[in-house]
Parts: sequence; structure tokens; C-alpha cells
Amino acid sequence: MPHGLRIPATELVERFSRSAGPGGQGVNTADSRVELLFVPATSTAFSQAQRARVLRRLADRLSQGAVAIAASEYRSQHRNRVAARERLTAILRDAIAPPAPPRRPTKPTRGSQRRRLDAKKQRGRTKALRGRVAPENGG
Repeated sequence: MPHGLRIPATELVERFSRSAGPGGQGVNTADSRVELLFVPATSTAFSQAQRARVLRRLADRLSQGAVAIAASEYRSQHRNRVAARERLTAILRDAIAPPAPPRRPTKPTRGSQRRRLDAKKQRGRTKALRGRVAPENGG
């Protein structure tokens, strides 16, 4: 997490179910799919500003106030648990990041404006030379 932010394990809810992913016959008996639930609104890991930012940025991902992440790409329940926690970490890292500073508009320099206009004039001269050749009187 950014700047050593730690989410207490008590705030994470893990549910296990049978995975539809890889594993063949073993998948029928092992509860290897992991669903990780995290409720940012009640988390003690965030400051007020961070919590407001997370809730605003994850508003479309929240289901009944919780962020749900499912991991079933591995046969092992442990590896799926690690994968789900890493995904949650990435999502929260993006959500908690401060907004980018606003863009400050700049003006092109006088030299760059002059170079641009000179290049336009040169292109115009080049194209003007591409006109039809006038027929000579002897033809």
C-alpha cells in the first residue's frame, strides 16, 4: 500500500467456493476460488480525506458498500488468496493516489511561432511549383 498503509486483516472478509478455473477433477472437491470483500467506508486504515477519495473513485465498483474481488486463476487456494490481495492493493493504490496537478496553459514561444510560419510558407512555395506546365506555342 502507499506510504506503508496497512489494512487490518479483520476488515477483510474472505469467502471460498469451488472454482471453475484450471484443475480438472481436483476442482470438484477443492474450494480454491477466493472472493475477497473490503468495506472502505468503515475502514480504520484511511484518513478522512483518503476515505472520501476512495469512496468517490470506487463508487461504481462498490456493491452494497464493499469492494469484491474474485480470484480463481490458480489451483491452489493460497495462491488465489495472494492474487486477490494483490489485486485489492492495486485498486486501492490507484484510488487513494492524490489527483494530478492541474495543467498550466502555456504559450508557444515567438521563435517557435516564426519557425512554424516559415515552414508553412516554404510548403506553400513547394506546392505552387507543382502546377501544370503551360504548353508552348509550337505544339
